[in-house]
Amino acid sequence: MIQYSVVIPVYNSEQTLQDLCSRVSTSLSPLGTFEMILVDDGSVDGSWKQLLVLKQQYKDSLKIIRLSKNFGQHNALTCGFGFAEGNYIITMDDDLQHPPEEIPKLIHKKTETNAELIYGIPRDRQHSRFRIAGSYFVKKSSNYVQGNSEGSSFRLMNKELVTHVINHQNRSMIYIDEIASWYTANIATVEVEHHARKSGKSGYSTARLVRLYLDILVNHSAVPLKLMTWIGLGGSLISFMMGVIFIMRKFIHNVPIGFTAIIVAVLFSASILMMCMGIIGQYLYKLFLLQNRKPQFAIREIK
Repeated sequence: MIQYSVVIPVYNSEQTLQDLCSRVSTSLSPLGTFEMILVDDGSVDGSWKQLLVLKQQYKDSLKIIRLSKNFGQHNALTCGFGFAEGNYIITMDDDLQHPPEEIPKLIHKKTETNAELIYGIPRDRQHSRFRIAGSYFVKKSSNYVQGNSEGSSFRLMNKELVTHVINHQNRSMIYIDEIASWYTANIATVEVEHHARKSGKSGYSTARLVRLYLDILVNHSAVPLKLMTWIGLGGSLISFMMGVIFIMRKFIHNVPIGFTAIIVAVLFSASILMMCMGIIGQYLYKLFLLQNRKPQFAIREIK
């Protein structure tokens, strides 16, 4: 029986794959039986060719899956989860910023706390300021929505929790940390090293992080709808107070209500209505995706 499954999404990382597999294998060999599952998430470099070479080297201890296009990190991980046979599933990035030598820390923390989900929290993040800021806002919104602890893509989960993630009903947008926190509060963290990226560049641009942030808010919370309620209430209160002021000026000071005041009031109300309609439109779009049961990923090849 396999004890540990290491699931890694791969995107344009042909330069690091050989070192990655070698170091994961070296780190886990003394700890028990393991398998590596690498999911090529629509890479446009030679990552898949490199994975085929590695498959010949590691044979049964390595499974490689090629998706038909880029579906995103969390969808690729969910795909890999479906092939994982281990009692515990470890996830990490493909760029070696999470050193495989830190995996035993996750396992030790699991033994120590018996938590269902363990995050490896970087001691000193080696990202750009834009990436750190984007990740911070994503995680803070996640904390606000679900009340979970700080997350990381370097994590260890037990098989039962991974099964819940796979079977989760929201198929329009998968965010593993949010889904996992829905099914368990038994979460622990451990401090780990974080290294600078050796080659290539991150697949998470500033724009993509902002898009992820907005998707999390719409798919995993009612925050925008609540915001609409408060904006509507605040706008109504302000409009009522302005109306009282204009009426008092009209009757007490005999000041005519001008064209400018009317235009400002109309534009203010219309802008709020347009924003609220846009938010409702996003929720309706997500319902449309759920109704059509749009798949999270499409597999092209498995080795």
